[in-house]
Amino acid sequence: MTSLHDIPWPRRTERLELRPVLREDLPAIWEYRRLPEVFRWISGPHADEASFVAGSDRMLARSLVVQCDGRVIGDLMVAIEDGWAQRGMEEQARAVQAELGWVFTPEVAGQGYATEAVRAVIDICFGELGLRRVHAGCIAANEPSWRLMERIGMRREEHSRATALHVSGQWLDGMDYGLLAEEWPTA
Repeated sequence: MTSLHDIPWPRRTERLELRPVLREDLPAIWEYRRLPEVFRWISGPHADEASFVAGSDRMLARSLVVQCDGRVIGDLMVAIEDGWAQRGMEEQARAVQAELGWVFTPEVAGQGYATEAVRAVIDICFGELGLRRVHAGCIAANEPSWRLMERIGMRREEHSRATALHVSGQWLDGMDYGLLAEEWPTA
């Protein structure tokens, strides 16, 4: 199995550069992830930059930084995982899909950077990584996120009621989307 860190980097799109997150990127990532309008949609705030950096091992292992003109504007998670399999089929289902996630600084909202970056990541997933499926989820109220999933051709697979306990103390609805390699135009 090819891992995210085994393929050539950086990857360039028309306006962006993508590459694995490095420890030195964490302060720039912290700057937008700490904003209330950002952390309301992700797993919640860290107390401070030091706690964010201390808990960053998973991010460093499975995330890419998105840069525009040399500036970090977002990050993308590509968590390669096993597909569900019946007993005896587990080996064929190892590392065949990825959960995707994204976070961008609000400063670049509405400029198409997230769409461009997520398309590039899906190309990588179905190309070099040879995955058969990608999926992503969001809080249903996060309309920009689910609209992005629909814009790039992902299919809504689930709208779950009161599934996520939010930092506000409320149980919120969730939405999950998926895409198969054979559905992707460049696969």
